[in-house]
Amino acid sequence: MLKVLVLGSAAGGGSPQWNCNSDVSKAVRNGEKGTSIRTQSSIAVSTDNENWFLFNASPDLGSQIIRNKQMHPKRDLRHSPISGVVLTNGDVDHVAGLLSLRERQNLSVYAHQRVHSVLKDNSIFNVLNPDYVDRRNMQMNKEFELKDKAGSSSGILIEAFEVPGKIALWLEDESKGDNFGTQEGDTIGLKISSAVDGNSFYYIPACAKMTDELRSKLYGSKLVLFDGTLWVNDEMASSKVGEKTGQRMGHMNNSGPDGTMAAFEDIDVERKVFIHINTTNPILLGDSQERKEVEENGWEVSYDGMEIEL
Repeated sequence: MLKVLVLGSAAGGGSPQWNCNSDVSKAVRNGEKGTSIRTQSSIAVSTDNENWFLFNASPDLGSQIIRNKQMHPKRDLRHSPISGVVLTNGDVDHVAGLLSLRERQNLSVYAHQRVHSVLKDNSIFNVLNPDYVDRRNMQMNKEFELKDKAGSSSGILIEAFEVPGKIALWLEDESKGDNFGTQEGDTIGLKISSAVDGNSFYYIPACAKMTDELRSKLYGSKLVLFDGTLWVNDEMASSKVGEKTGQRMGHMNNSGPDGTMAAFEDIDVERKVFIHINTTNPILLGDSQERKEVEENGWEVSYDGMEIEL
């Protein structure tokens, strides 16, 4: 059995973002009915409810650990049920939480070589003492088992694959043209499976476009946690809190003929859940027309503390 715990369900900055006063952010900040505070995107997965792997490490990781008893130390003066971390890209909201895992705790960190290179080039990540933290390259398009620092089995299998996206914002190079220097490994999706019973799901917190290859992978799956960043492509501008479109940021929009819900109409998926949701997205409001439309299309909106078993 796979146990999935949503530690954080929002996009960068959480919801509400610290300096955002959009209608959605105000509603969440004021605690209006049907809203809840959401921290930045991360999930935890286990096969035994004792040993967990994190998938992305958000800047909110410290508070996420406190809020979820599954993440609490269980024995000894120094202990953690967190065996390791898997990174899907180099975004700040996915790697900054690594800095909270520096207190001499054995861990394994899996990422594409591209992301490991970024971490290596930024000396602040040297706080992850190599005597305790193994940095392991993640092979693409090949299933393998996650193991802790000591090499013990986790029972969790993953397969990483490329998805359309872009380089992390803080690494963009405008001199490299329209793709800002984006390379292979900058955005990946994951198939996460149980080595015991074969149950599996997909975790894709960032995706710029649905492709035939991705559609084929997802067809027939029991669960997909998918990029839910924006309702419409120009949401930042229409909310008057920014200028960048979803496409510029490397994200599909939820709605419309070119959106995620339309793309999934002909994909047989048992359970579809939006994750990595921006603070401006009206699906965060429980009584909004957009939330109703999402649910009518068979989608769920993830929330912090959400638990799923497969």
